[in-house]
Amino acid sequence: MNNRTTPTPTPTPAPADLLLTGARVHTVDPALPEAEAMAVRDGRIVWLGAAADAAAWTGPGTRVLDAGGRLVLPGFVDAHNHVRLGSDDACVQLAGARTLDEIHARVRAWHAAHPDAPWIEAEAFDYSAIPGGRMPTAADLDPATGTTPALVLSYDVHTAWLNTAALRALGADRDHTDLPFGRAVTDPATGEPTGFVKDFAVKGLSRDGHRALRSLGVPWASPDRQYGRLARSLDDAIRFGITTVVEPQNSLDDLALFARARAEGRLRSRIVAALFHPRGTTDADLDAFERAAAEHADDRFRVGPLKLYIDDVVEPRTAALLEPYAGCAHHRGETFYPPEEFAELLARLDARGFQCFVHATGDRGIRTVLDAVAHARVANGPRDARHQVVHVECLDPADTPRFAELGVVACMQPRHAAPDIAGPGQDWAENIGPDRWHKAWPLRDLRDAGAVLALSSDWNVAEMDPMVGIHAAVTRRPLAGGEPWTAGQTLTVAEAVEGYTMGSAYANFLEHERGSLTVGKLADFVVLSRDILRVAPEEIPGTVAEWVVVGGEVVAGTAAQ
Repeated sequence: MNNRTTPTPTPTPAPADLLLTGARVHTVDPALPEAEAMAVRDGRIVWLGAAADAAAWTGPGTRVLDAGGRLVLPGFVDAHNHVRLGSDDACVQLAGARTLDEIHARVRAWHAAHPDAPWIEAEAFDYSAIPGGRMPTAADLDPATGTTPALVLSYDVHTAWLNTAALRALGADRDHTDLPFGRAVTDPATGEPTGFVKDFAVKGLSRDGHRALRSLGVPWASPDRQYGRLARSLDDAIRFGITTVVEPQNSLDDLALFARARAEGRLRSRIVAALFHPRGTTDADLDAFERAAAEHADDRFRVGPLKLYIDDVVEPRTAALLEPYAGCAHHRGETFYPPEEFAELLARLDARGFQCFVHATGDRGIRTVLDAVAHARVANGPRDARHQVVHVECLDPADTPRFAELGVVACMQPRHAAPDIAGPGQDWAENIGPDRWHKAWPLRDLRDAGAVLALSSDWNVAEMDPMVGIHAAVTRRPLAGGEPWTAGQTLTVAEAVEGYTMGSAYANFLEHERGSLTVGKLADFVVLSRDILRVAPEEIPGTVAEWVVVGGEVVAGTAAQ
């Protein structure tokens, strides 16, 4: 009897649909940090390994891409990107206008080119362009607009600036200051609206606010203009290698825009859409949110998280601070809810299984959110909720360890922390005051304390390009170069990449499908023109995505042509 056994031959792998070779694959997976080649079949990664072993995965139908030694990263997951809000080519563009005279010049030039326009609409005005550190008024805008109504949105879209004609057209007067799209600031002497409108992000971007603006004839709020902004932003996202976009603030009305984009082939990035929960949201609304989440739950378009606000923003002094604003004896800003009410609200939402994204910029606002999460855990028991504090701009050090302790994700935008945006001489830094600058965007402290960092752009408040955000996270320097600000809070390039990939994937319950290049996960990746892990930090901006792959399909870059 022959007792010898015949060795079982190693099976030949089935050919891949796509084979990437000649690459430096940075996987963001500690189990296999680097590879030289990657095979994809049916939209998923089936193999990573050495270039010498790649040929085994080829067949007659395999598309082979040679990366030429370039760096390959997981597709970026932008955890807070207002692609639906976007930027509007029909608006006067005020980005970079540093003085009121420059604003007037741009508005006049646009109006001269569009003399029959029923409205003048502008975006991205910088608070610091208004002289004397005050907020703008209708009288500041009237000389450039005349009798044509004008609506100007701030760069953060948290406030609006109206001229006298727009105040009349929108029904704002001393008896009507609580508007469906914001809260009109009044002159303390006359009681008349000044032309400056707060809370636009909370009210004007809500379902009711958009409907009101449409009914009042504001072109910016029309569905076609909204879709145009969305489509252009989606094109930009995929061009930058952002393969998953988290759109943080939508109403049920807005979901049709994404459906249209999908039907027209513009939805090349995957989307997670959070639904806006303004004050007054009812149980019936929450039921409708749950139905929408059940209806939209595939890997291309998912609906589900809720967006809430606890405070506003530092520049117009509407964020909630623990101590008064610089130069003020008492003013600390306000929270949109009393702390006890917000804690009960979050506990109710948590009990229904909702994940909450809560906008919080001031240290008192952030603490109010953390206290609410702690209350929810006591009321409902601990669960893997992954509630997010979004922005975390001014964090008291006493609250830093609470993120990890409570399982709260810090969803942050490094570009906002750059000195040309928020540093000395800018409204953010001046309103907070030097004694509190150590609280500004503490990326390093949070990471060292074990918090999950989900990094993002906050487009269109800042540039969408992840290279700009990574540069800011690594240097805390202006984009054009210069001295760093709060440099002790920088990250390494690898840490910043992780925040834009695995951190953001984890923050949105996507870590088993996206965020790293791992066998079994979706084949979403980007091939970069420079190795940002090895070049000098100042060379990171300007790096482009040469190939962008989603689900194994090359959808952008030179290889897609």
